[in-house]
Amino acid sequence: MRRVISAPIHAYRRFISPLKPPTCRFYPTCSAYALEAIDKHGPLRGSWLAVRRICRCHPLHPGGIDYVPPTREEMQQRRASAALDSAAEDSV
Repeated sequence: MRRVISAPIHAYRRFISPLKPPTCRFYPTCSAYALEAIDKHGPLRGSWLAVRRICRCHPLHPGGIDYVPPTREEMQQRRASAALDSAAEDSV
């Protein structure tokens, strides 16, 4: 399923994007963001994140650095790591 959703993005990057001037206001580009979001979050949530990102890509938005948000598992790992670090500091 991920390949089916990613195929049009790869086609855009290979055939259409080189014909356009580099005007993306975000880093990473919207197509790179979409591919990473689909890979990281799966086809449904990744596509939703990509659509939200593309909707923000307009002249009135300042743009900037906008990474794909972490998965729930990554957030849980970060919280656990932060809790362990906090516990280690408290014991010193």
